[in-house]
Amino acid sequence: MAITITMGIQKGGCGKSTTTGILSYLLKEDGYRVLSIDMDSQGNLTELLSRKPSNEFVEKSILEALQQNDAKEYIIPISENLDLLPANNFLATFPRWLYTKKTYKGEMVSYSGNPSLILDNILDQIRDEYDFIIIDTPPALSEQTMTSLCASEYVVVLFESSNWCYSAIHNFMDSVISANEFGRRDTKVIGILRNLNDVRRNDTKAFNEMVAEDYPDDVFKTIITRKAAVGRLSLYGFEENPELKQALEPYRSFYKELMERVKGERH
Repeated sequence: MAITITMGIQKGGCGKSTTTGILSYLLKEDGYRVLSIDMDSQGNLTELLSRKPSNEFVEKSILEALQQNDAKEYIIPISENLDLLPANNFLATFPRWLYTKKTYKGEMVSYSGNPSLILDNILDQIRDEYDFIIIDTPPALSEQTMTSLCASEYVVVLFESSNWCYSAIHNFMDSVISANEFGRRDTKVIGILRNLNDVRRNDTKAFNEMVAEDYPDDVFKTIITRKAAVGRLSLYGFEENPELKQALEPYRSFYKELMERVKGERH
């Protein structure tokens, strides 16, 4: 049965999509069977893993999987042990369809279940086929985010050292609590990753320390420093990338910490 982890924070520019892609890659390199799910209509994770424009997945995305109640039909193989449920701009119409039953094509497709559990329900069709399901979420407290949280056992909170991101953590923690109440996965924060730290900024250290003081049991020891090789992953991807070792190196200690915490929770 797959372990499902959502990567989130309702703030843009925190490296959610890149970190989701890197975590998925490191897991599959370790021999785990991984499904990455893009729940952000920007489609950045989709483009990072598939190396194709997200609009190439129109009518072949997570949105259709949800509307047709069929996860398997829309899974895209990426490489050995790694699959993707892609997203594109039309995922932004998900809330409208959820409450009006009208799709972006103008068709009426009904859904009568609990809206909070719609993603959880379709993942039940495929959980036995994977070891890990990793979900990327949009930079907003949206239906896409809440359904992802309700479908997950664990949540990694992405923190980028800034005042706005600092103030976003509390609200996001409340969202995880709500998912625990409305979902059925006993959703919990597995850790806060202090990500994309800019060493040129004088306030970075202070924000990192503030988060550690506020959430001492949650922060990962690993702090990821902003590096050009990581930023260029969106350009080069994971295959035939001369900078791949450089890009992955900062995240390996986070990966080790995460796996230790997950194993500790499971035993």
